[in-house]
Amino acid sequence: MEKSYKNLDFLMSPEARTIRILAEYLEPQQRFEKLGVNNAVIFYGSARLDHKQARDIDGVNYYQEARGLARELALWTTATHEHDQRYHVCTGGGPGIMQAANQGAHEVDPDLSVGFNISLPFEQDANPFVTDKLAFEFHYFFMRKFWFMNLAKGMVIFPGGFGTMDELFELLTLIQTGKSEQVPIVLFGKSFWNKLINFDVFLEHGLISDDDLNRFSIVESIEEAMGVLKKGLG
Repeated sequence: MEKSYKNLDFLMSPEARTIRILAEYLEPQQRFEKLGVNNAVIFYGSARLDHKQARDIDGVNYYQEARGLARELALWTTATHEHDQRYHVCTGGGPGIMQAANQGAHEVDPDLSVGFNISLPFEQDANPFVTDKLAFEFHYFFMRKFWFMNLAKGMVIFPGGFGTMDELFELLTLIQTGKSEQVPIVLFGKSFWNKLINFDVFLEHGLISDDDLNRFSIVESIEEAMGVLKKGLG
C-alpha cells in the first residue's frame, strides 16, 4: 500500500493541482524565514539582452547597466542595513537582464542574489549567479508573481518584451487599486521607454489620474536609479 502523499502519479494529476500550488507557497516561505530574506528589490528585463553586447539598444549596454546598478544596491544595503533587513536583488533567475542583476549582487555577496525561475520551453535556463539555497523553480506564473510582490520593496524595470510589460503593468495596477503599497519603481532607459510608451496619452484621455504618473520614475543612469531607490527605501 502506498500513502497518497507519496503517490507521484496522484501528485502530478489535475486533481492534485491545489496541493502543488500550496507547495509553491509554503516551501519558499519556509526557506525565506530560515535564511532571513525579508526585503527585495526586483529587477525585471529581457532574457535576450545578454552579456555579449550583441543586443544593445540605442547604444546602451543594458546588461552592464543592470549589473552595475545591482552591485551598487548590494554595496549600499550591506553597508547600511542589518543582516535580516538587507535588500536582496531578486530576478526571474534566467539569462539576460536577470543574469546581469544577479551577477552584480553576487559580486558583493552571493547571499543577496535571489532567482525565481519558471519552467518554460525556451529562454529560461537558470543563470550561474544564484546559489542553490536562493534558487527557486516555479511552475505557476501567478505563484511566482505572488512572491515577487510579497518581497518587493522596490522595482527596477529594464527594457524587455511581453513578459516584462506584463509584470510592469500588473505592478502599476496593484498599486493604483490599493492592493499593494506604493514602492519606488524605476524604469531604466529613457530613450527606450519614451519611444515605447507615451504615458501622457493615458492622462490626456482621462484613463488615469495625475498621481498615477508619479508612481514611477524614468531614469538614464545608475546614479539616478540609486537616488530614487534610496529615497523610496529609506
